[in-house]
Amino acid sequence: MLGLGPDLDPRAAVGDKGYASRANRQAARSRGIIPVIPHKANEKDKPAFFAKALYRGRARIEQAVGKLKRFKRVALRCEKTKRNFAAIVALAAAFVLVKSVHTA
Repeated sequence: MLGLGPDLDPRAAVGDKGYASRANRQAARSRGIIPVIPHKANEKDKPAFFAKALYRGRARIEQAVGKLKRFKRVALRCEKTKRNFAAIVALAAAFVLVKSVHTA
């Protein structure tokens, strides 16, 4: 997950509690990446600081993906080509945007 490619150097790795292990955090730190993973309730030696602002951004992305997956063609990946799937995702994103502007 941390090896995105030769030209990409992430500064932070944001994940949910499913990735809350010392091994995952240490793997990120060894590459110079700040792990933004909430600690579990039963975890020992919790640090006092947690980057809540970065974690909120992850929640917004999850919510946006959830809204896109309400469209059956996006959720089931009905399109066979990458170009057609990107077009359907763009169309669904436009519908979500129009609905959010219209109801505001």
